[in-house]
Amino acid sequence: MQPKTTPPDETNEFRYDQANDRYVFHYDNDGSATITATIVHALASIVDTDVSQGEFSLYDSVDPDALERIFSKKMDGSERTGGHVAFTALDHEVYVYANGDVIIYPPAASPQ
Repeated sequence: MQPKTTPPDETNEFRYDQANDRYVFHYDNDGSATITATIVHALASIVDTDVSQGEFSLYDSVDPDALERIFSKKMDGSERTGGHVAFTALDHEVYVYANGDVIIYPPAASPQ
């Protein structure tokens, strides 16, 4: 059985993986956007908030400068091939992987 997903389009660079209840993004290390900008805009899209209005700061959850350094190319210019960082932002669990994958899990449903 294939999982139901929402394919990326021109306005949303993520897809919702319904079978696993998560949002899936990919960061392009050679692209113009930083990893932190990618994460901030992904979270803003998911929770429908305006980042330009200062409603959310990644600093509340993780050090963006450290995150950039962790996933930047190695000193010899080669790509990082392993490792990940996990943190919570806006009540969502965020996993960032060295291969460029960003997985965001929505808050767990409240117990009845």
